[in-house]
Amino acid sequence: MNPIRLLAGCLLAPACAAASARAPATPGAHPMESVQHLRDFQVVEFRRYTVAAGARARFVRYFDTYFPEAFEQLGAMVFGQFTERGNPDRFTWLRGFHDLNARPIVNAAFYYGPLWKEHRAKVNAILPDSDDVLLLRPLHADGGITVLPAVDPVDEADGAHGIVVAQIFAVRPGDEAAFAQRAEAALARYRGTGVRSAGVLVTLDVPNNFPQLPIRGDGPWLVWLGVVRDQAMLHGGFSAAMDAVERSLAASGLLRGAPERVLMDPTPRSRLRWLDGQPAP
Repeated sequence: MNPIRLLAGCLLAPACAAASARAPATPGAHPMESVQHLRDFQVVEFRRYTVAAGARARFVRYFDTYFPEAFEQLGAMVFGQFTERGNPDRFTWLRGFHDLNARPIVNAAFYYGPLWKEHRAKVNAILPDSDDVLLLRPLHADGGITVLPAVDPVDEADGAHGIVVAQIFAVRPGDEAAFAQRAEAALARYRGTGVRSAGVLVTLDVPNNFPQLPIRGDGPWLVWLGVVRDQAMLHGGFSAAMDAVERSLAASGLLRGAPERVLMDPTPRSRLRWLDGQPAP
């Protein structure tokens, strides 16, 4: 297992502060206006952890408390963090970097920095496996993962809501472009089901430039992300649409295996969630 292990953040470094500083949002402005500066994350890690049995709630508390803002201040982004339904020992999160060169800079600042040094022993003690990581990029450069405003501790006192869905497709090597075209056409079925698409990601096939944190090399992959409001919306036509999409793409002959569907509950402080008033993508 990796000696450094993972997670996010560090304290604000002066060099990062200059790059990330922006004027505060105008009082009364639409919440999405507050995150207009948080754009263009072209490198995404889809991180799926195995947490020690019975310790997931404890891990969520550590993660939510210490790490999201630490990443943001380093110029990276925690798009969202989740517990997987049907798998009580799984914790999944999405980390973004503006470009590939930023990845080792941010990770070194965190994993060799004071915040992780202080908390790593407790966190690593309940994290037996952190190596299931897909290194991805947006399918289209202008279509990355939606960055939503941080959970408001006053107006969202109950925390994040909604259900986040990931569909993971194992693509045959050499067929990435053909499958992506088929997938985009198939995913159009989701229009009108109430789901909010949060991004389409594909494998970023490059060497690992921060080898202290492993990434999987058994790609290529295509990952679709979406958010629904609740169980009623999930089963009110969207679930049938997912079935149809997965059958269609499995029949394309362009996959290495069956599609994987992951249903996830946002943690209390997950940015990626069902946000009332969010404009349609």
